[in-house]
Amino acid sequence: MANVNIKFNGKEFLLSCDDGQEEHLEELALYLNEKFTDLKNSLGNIGESKLLLITSISVLDEYYETKKKIDIQKSDIAKITDKFKELKSLVYNYRDLKEKEISELGTIQKNLNNQIESNKSDYELLVDKTTLEIENFLKRIDTDPKTQ
Repeated sequence: MANVNIKFNGKEFLLSCDDGQEEHLEELALYLNEKFTDLKNSLGNIGESKLLLITSISVLDEYYETKKKIDIQKSDIAKITDKFKELKSLVYNYRDLKEKEISELGTIQKNLNNQIESNKSDYELLVDKTTLEIENFLKRIDTDPKTQ
């Protein structure tokens, strides 16, 4: 434990605090003394006890107003976080949907390519068959004495 000399309302006080907290304690005491002095100057000499009570209430009022603002900010952050999660979910769902569509289009494309190849083979067979028939026809005409 560390000891710190604090001056409050013109009087010295020896206070203890955890090691390393001396500067923080001095800052708090300085802030409280300034509040006390400001209220004393604005309200006049109304008695030390009453002035200490008013100073305490004033500091607590600041604390609670700050706490309310922080609570509002936490609530706003929670709402934003929820909206972000919702948006993130929508993005992932959209991505999954598009990946599925791409996969389906890939399958359709593959099927079309297979069909084109099949049609190409069928066409080549048809051309070959037709060519063969024409050749046979021409041979028959050439060998048939009636056509000469």
